[in-house]
Amino acid sequence: MSSADVALAVAAMKAGAVDFIEKPFDDKALLDAIQSALTRHAQDAESRARRSEVQARLDLLSVREREVLDGLVAGKPNKIIAFELGISARTVEVYRANVMTKMRAESLSELVRMVLLDGGAA
Repeated sequence: MSSADVALAVAAMKAGAVDFIEKPFDDKALLDAIQSALTRHAQDAESRARRSEVQARLDLLSVREREVLDGLVAGKPNKIIAFELGISARTVEVYRANVMTKMRAESLSELVRMVLLDGGAA
């Protein structure tokens, strides 16, 4: 492969190509590359939909709920979150329950994963 071909391959990948097939190529290589691209496209679409759903849920949170969520994602216990926000631990528990409901999370670990992986950093 010449340096011009390498530059072309790099430019193609930066533009979104998922593979670069040199000539002569066989039909199987082309079909495999197409299948790989279709699979990647479907996965990317699912990921975008998940991120969009999580972002829509995050948008439903009040400012105080978001502050509590940020503390939870940072791994802080309720008492520390309460102290930092100047509210009672019981009030943090109420906000935490509201966050769990609005985010449709069944566990703290699911909530953290949802926010960090699908919604971006809190």
